[in-house]
Amino acid sequence: MVELHEASFYRKLKNKEVKCNLCMRTCSIKDGCRGQCGVRKNIGGKLYSLIYGKTVSMEIDPIEKKPLFNFKPGTRCMSISTFGCNFMCKHCQNWTTSQERREDVIAKVPNVSPKEIVEQTLDAGIEGIAYTYTEPTIFAEYALDTMKIAKKKGLYTVWVSNGYMTRECIDAIAPFLDAINIDLKGDARFYKEIVGNANLEFVKDNIVYLHNKKVHIEVTNLIVPTFNDSDKDFKEVSEFIASIDKAIPLHFTRFWPQYKLTNLPPTDVESLHRAKEFGDKAGIDYVYVGNVAEELSTNCPKCNAVLVKRIGFSAQPTGLAKGGKCKSCGFKTGFVV
Repeated sequence: MVELHEASFYRKLKNKEVKCNLCMRTCSIKDGCRGQCGVRKNIGGKLYSLIYGKTVSMEIDPIEKKPLFNFKPGTRCMSISTFGCNFMCKHCQNWTTSQERREDVIAKVPNVSPKEIVEQTLDAGIEGIAYTYTEPTIFAEYALDTMKIAKKKGLYTVWVSNGYMTRECIDAIAPFLDAINIDLKGDARFYKEIVGNANLEFVKDNIVYLHNKKVHIEVTNLIVPTFNDSDKDFKEVSEFIASIDKAIPLHFTRFWPQYKLTNLPPTDVESLHRAKEFGDKAGIDYVYVGNVAEELSTNCPKCNAVLVKRIGFSAQPTGLAKGGKCKSCGFKTGFVV
């Protein structure tokens, strides 16, 4: 039996039906049924989270793994995830947990309280907590309770997200959210066919909204062969990010065959570098390639001095001064240090 925790972000309708307002699916859920994420259930006219406290992974990662390259470089974070997701991506690398909906499986996971997460993070001597691997939006109540305690203890909080939350959710988490990496997955066709009937424009609007909220934001575009690897795709992603703020880091990352797309090859490294050329041409200050065995150091956009020497997930921010300024020329880089 799954332990129940009444959800936030919903309203009651007639005939014991509820309307979830946590993500942009905005599911109307009848009594006894669950939303599309599979982990929010209507019981007797109240909406419950089935995964509050159900941490299925709790691992220490470098912040660069999220990937967040311009936020607290060289630090480590406790990575937290639960079951479920509001997307059904055919290439999901964490599909064994993100697509799990069975209540008997969820019930077997021991509860870890928000306080315990913070205590274990502090005991490990690391700097922050990341909500990642599966979509943090669908366990927002659990994440938010943890974030509030973490903030008081001086820990930073980051999300790795598909960006499909509602404005109500963003407004609730933003005061406690230090940074977020959002997957901008592809064009409208990609969101319909590969993600599963999702709306690209909602994600783009949320990137703008979070940026306006002054949350440090980085964007990842996973390049999937034959689906979002054309010059047109690279140009559209790059120009969209540049239109918001050229200091937003953009990560073009390599796809590896997973889940329902094992028939595809890994992304050609040349495609990654061609995508980076479009980002550079759009004037974006920080364009990275990911999931490749290359040195990914960051240079100052003004004087070209090395700001962060980075090999794999090892980062040394030797070129950054207080306030994220370049030690060589004093340029305000936009880094959070």
